[in-house]
Amino acid sequence: MSIVWGFAPFIAFFVLMRLASPLAGLVAALVVSIISVARGWRRGESIKVLEIGSLALFGAAIVFTLIVHPGWSVGGVRLVVDGGLTLIAAVSLAIGRPFTLQFAREQVPEQYWSAPQFMRANLLISGAWTLSFALAAACDAAATYVPAVPLWIEIVLTLGGLAAAAWFTVWYRTRAERAIPATS
Repeated sequence: MSIVWGFAPFIAFFVLMRLASPLAGLVAALVVSIISVARGWRRGESIKVLEIGSLALFGAAIVFTLIVHPGWSVGGVRLVVDGGLTLIAAVSLAIGRPFTLQFAREQVPEQYWSAPQFMRANLLISGAWTLSFALAAACDAAATYVPAVPLWIEIVLTLGGLAAAAWFTVWYRTRAERAIPATS
């Protein structure tokens, strides 16, 4: 499964949050998370840290919204989602199982999985994404709690962080692939 599919719940959240409401975005994200886990399970694939984290994050956010805070702001719910995504990624690094590792194993031959370079690449790439998510959460916090911060700055910094992480992923993966000796 592609890592893009792993981010599908977050994409669904942001689209529907803007088009309808924060609760609609959370529900859509939970539905996509459930579909993602079911799809992987049905195909016999491993259930990924990002999928389980997404399921827990969006499930908890929906319960919180319905029971505790039904009228929270778009900025507040975005802060929780981006903060939750940062936490998922950071915990995966802290436990030594970077969230990109499971996706990478689906694309890289098993003979390379135990190579230190393979783990290092996943640690660095997951680290870049974690920093990007943390930047997005910080921008959400600034936009929510510091009214003087213009919305366009939040958007530019968030998109810039995501673009930088995507660029780093492609660049580092290409660099790592070139370093692997060719087999005949």
